[in-house]
This record gives sequence, C-alpha cells and structure tokens, in this order.
Amino acid sequence: MRKPESATATGADAAANATSDSAADAAAGATSGATPGAGRTEHRHADRLHLPVWLAVAIAVLCGAGTAVQSRINGELARELGDPYTTAAISFGSGLVILLITLAVWRPGRVGFGKLRVQLRERRILWWMLFGGLAGAYFVTTQGLSAGVLGVAVFTVAIVAGQTIGGLVFDLIGLGPGGRRPVTATRLTGALLALAAIGWAVSGQLAHEVPLLLMLLPFAAGVGAAWQQAVNGRVRAAADSALTSTALNFIVGTTALVIVMFVHAGIEGFPAEFPTEPWLYLGGLMGCLFIAGQAIVVRIIGVLVLALAGVAGQLTAALALDLLAPTHGRVVDAATIGGTALALIAVGVASISRRRHRHRAASVGEGGSPGASTQPDASAQLETPARPGS
Repeated sequence: MRKPESATATGADAAANATSDSAADAAAGATSGATPGAGRTEHRHADRLHLPVWLAVAIAVLCGAGTAVQSRINGELARELGDPYTTAAISFGSGLVILLITLAVWRPGRVGFGKLRVQLRERRILWWMLFGGLAGAYFVTTQGLSAGVLGVAVFTVAIVAGQTIGGLVFDLIGLGPGGRRPVTATRLTGALLALAAIGWAVSGQLAHEVPLLLMLLPFAAGVGAAWQQAVNGRVRAAADSALTSTALNFIVGTTALVIVMFVHAGIEGFPAEFPTEPWLYLGGLMGCLFIAGQAIVVRIIGVLVLALAGVAGQLTAALALDLLAPTHGRVVDAATIGGTALALIAVGVASISRRRHRHRAASVGEGGSPGASTQPDASAQLETPARPGS
C-alpha cells in the first residue's frame, strides 16, 4: 500500500498536473457519479499537488495569527477615525490594490478568471460561491465595530466560536472542496473543547461588563468566515489559482464596503482627518495573505480543522497582543490564558482525528473495494463530494 502524502510534490510535478487537478476538483463538485477508474486517476493528480497535512495545519495556524493581528490593526484604525465603515473600506480597498498589481505581473492569476468562467458555464461551480468576499467584508466591519471595545482576546474567541460551529456544519454537508467529512467522536470532542476554551477565556472579562450583544457580531462573522473559507476553496480549485480566488474576494468585498461607506458618509460625513501611522493601514495586506493561505489549505484539512488550527494562531496571537499592548488598559486574566491553552489542546485532538481518518481511508483502499482509494482524507473526498444544496 502506498503511504499517503509521504513527500511533497516538486515544482515540475505541480506544474505538469495543475490542469488535471483543477478538472478533478471541478468534476467532483459537479457530480458524484464518476467512474471508478476516472476517480482514481483524479485522486493521483490531486494528491501530488497537496501539501503535507502538517504543513497545511501550520499555514492555517499562521493565517489565524494574521486574523488576530488584522483585528488589532483595524480596531485601532477605527478608533482613530471614529468610523468603522471607512476603516473596513480602507482595509479591503488597500488589499485589492495590492492584488491588482500582483495580477498585472502574474499571468496564471489572470488565466484563472478564464478557467472560472468555463466552470460557471458548465455549472461545475455555483454562482453564489463567488460571493465569499461579502463574508470578508462583514468580518472586517465587525473588527472596526467591536474589536476595540471587546479587546482582541474576547473578540477572537467569539470569532472562533462561530468558526467552530460553522466548520462542523459545512464539513458535514460537504460545502468545502474536499466534500463531506464525517463528525467523528474525536472531531466533535475537539470542537466541544474549543467551545469550552472560549467560555473559559472570556469568563473573567465578562465579569467586567463586556456587552454580550456586541459579541454576537464577531460570532456571526466567525460563521461567515467558515462559509467563506469553504467557498473560496471551491473557487480556488475551479480557477486553479489562489490569486484568482483571493482577488475575486477583494473585488466583491471592496464593492460592498465602498457602497456602505458612502451611504454612511452621506448621513454622518467622512472622518475629519486620517492618522499618519503607516502600520494602521496594513490590514489589507494581512487579509491578502491569510485569505490566500486559507483557500490553499482548506481542500487538504477541511473547514473544521482549518477553523480549529486557526484557533491556535488566533488565540495565541491575540493573547500576546493583549499582554504586550492591551487595548485601553484592558488586563488579561488567568481565565484568558487558561482558555487559550485549552484551545491548543482542542486543536491537538482534532489533528488526532484526521490522522485516524486517513488511516481508515488507506485500509479501505487496500481492501480493493470498488472505487476505493489509498489517498489521504482530503483527496478521498474528491471522488464523491456533496454538491451544496443537493
């Protein structure tokens, strides 16, 4: 039996199989009726393009840390401007400028839009999957509205709660590019531990009259982020380019936020002056990096594991920020530290779940059942993923 993902693909292998990988994912999203032989061929191509699972999880952790840093940046910019809507438009708009410059010099990103049009025409990807940027727009708006008031740690754990629940649901229905992923006992335990960690982390700060209703904003943003990660993964696979999917996100998100900004400005007016500190305008760059990273790895580790790996990065970075530079004198207590540690344990439990699932998939393939594959979990899901809404 071939060992799954024993080594990463070389650059030549990846380039040679890029088209096959995109076609395999698109076919998987469109139907579950592929012939067994075709399914195995697609699996081999997809597997050779996959990063090792440990590296995909590490990237997800770094993306989570980037989310926490972006929350601090946008929260501080909103406080300086006194206008969260202009803050959100600046964050998304600056990211879009960066991506448009990158598209001008990177041809595969431009070619990806053509591939995406073909996939849409053939209904291998659904039109509403192109609007993940709306969830990102809402996410950055909640950063400006609530991160400065709640503190980065409380804001982040509310985000994580939404991501965890959303990740479980979207994996179960097969919204992500890897198809359906069962809710095993260890995956469910990891999610419950993450939610317990959230409750513990915020318990001390809730005693300091943190507005509970305000926490619903980042919670809903977390659910939206899980949905965004799933549909972005679909778009990335259809376009065969993370740059294409990220640029599309920022085009959609910036359009929505600029409209909201002008409506708000028509009522309240624009900010009188803008801060001069350059670091306050780096939120868009952070968004470019972690949205692209998430679109790449979601196919490998799934929506739930992506969310839980992001927990480690988000809570650790948020805790570090609140310890080293607390928001307006907010003090981090033992409950926040303990909750962060428990969240790390939850990620470990979810990782154990993935390794066991991969071993089960390999053993089924070895048994020679019809259409079975010896590929790891993410690739095995490509043959018969659920089409959302089917």
